[in-house]
Amino acid sequence: MKINNPEYILSAVYPKDYPFHHLPEIALAGRSNVGKSSLINKVVNRKKMAFTSSKPGKTQTINFYQIDNYFYFVDLPGYGFARVSKEEKEEWGRMIENYLINRSNLEALILVIDARHKPTQDDVQMLDWIIEMNMPAMIVATKVDKLKKSQRKKQEKLIKDTLRITDLAPFTFFSTETGEGKDKVIQFIGQFMD
Repeated sequence: MKINNPEYILSAVYPKDYPFHHLPEIALAGRSNVGKSSLINKVVNRKKMAFTSSKPGKTQTINFYQIDNYFYFVDLPGYGFARVSKEEKEEWGRMIENYLINRSNLEALILVIDARHKPTQDDVQMLDWIIEMNMPAMIVATKVDKLKKSQRKKQEKLIKDTLRITDLAPFTFFSTETGEGKDKVIQFIGQFMD
């Protein structure tokens, strides 16, 4: 898959605002500040297409990116961000749930977690929901370049044990610095192209 013209299309809160098209959508879910936007930018070879921020909680809408005429990346708001009100968290939860349950273009989900930390209860709940909905998914552990080589096996085991994933669920470490994992993500996405 050679990507030439990826572009940001729009941000939406309500289904009536989602873009109308017939391409498959691959959604990215994960905690705030886990690197979803950076992952999108690395996969499409653009430094600043998806907005990244050092402050968690910046993505407060569902952001749609058309990747040539292949598919859409859909960047969901990060969950688990502590510095927002309970009402805002619930609103984001409803927004995400509405998209995940009702969007017919949705083909697969990439669950993005931080390779350096144990997955949270929110991550476990998200994966449980994905399994319950029988949604194809890949687990991508970002920021692996910040781990020592000697920690990788231990972290992979911790992540897989916490999320209760088997070898059947595709898993990869990912680094926006080195590009590690990019090919595996592209390979996963490729399954859903027409």
